[in-house]
Amino acid sequence: MYQVKEMFYSLQGEGAQTGRPAIFVRFVGCNLWTGKESHRATAVCQFCDTDFLGTDGVNGGKFKTAEALAAAVLSLWPQGNAEKPYVICTGGEPALQIDAPLITAFHNNHFEIAIETNGTLPLPAGIDWICVSPKGKSVVVLTGCDELKLVYPQTEAMPEKFAHIVAKYRYLSPKNPYDTSSIIATDISSTQLAIAYCLANPQWRLTLQTHKIIHIA
Repeated sequence: MYQVKEMFYSLQGEGAQTGRPAIFVRFVGCNLWTGKESHRATAVCQFCDTDFLGTDGVNGGKFKTAEALAAAVLSLWPQGNAEKPYVICTGGEPALQIDAPLITAFHNNHFEIAIETNGTLPLPAGIDWICVSPKGKSVVVLTGCDELKLVYPQTEAMPEKFAHIVAKYRYLSPKNPYDTSSIIATDISSTQLAIAYCLANPQWRLTLQTHKIIHIA
């Protein structure tokens, strides 16, 4: 059974696919934080602002089969459009649930499949676009991806730690507004720090959460 917090059609707001229409499937659960505020201080990832608990979100629910979930996702794509449908599996941590049957069901419905993962769990074959976003002191087991996106700064997950990961694109996403002061220099914003790092290390690019700037889901 697949447990989904919410599903919605919107534009990708960050990274290499910014501006692209996509169906977002937010899976329930994460292996780096329970999602409960009472556990945040002891979690591996302490700055997440996403609700991934329960199946009570828009179009959320429990799906007994991969085919049922794929059909529900396809129903959100504009009908009669020739563009190949694009689905982004996110969370929480989607690698806890995504599996070979679901990938097959998506591909049978002609989806291009993307995943946004913390990289701590192995992935089944067949995912078309992999975005890895390491968090805190977690151990990243994936060694290659299409897009490496790092929330910056994180004292236990600085860019140098992931130099061995093979990626087509490397992005820094400023940690603000998750906190109001930088964990590295309280008088400098996370955005300024990210800009400075990218300028000094041009293999990295700056990305912003444009969906929050323009107020879309």
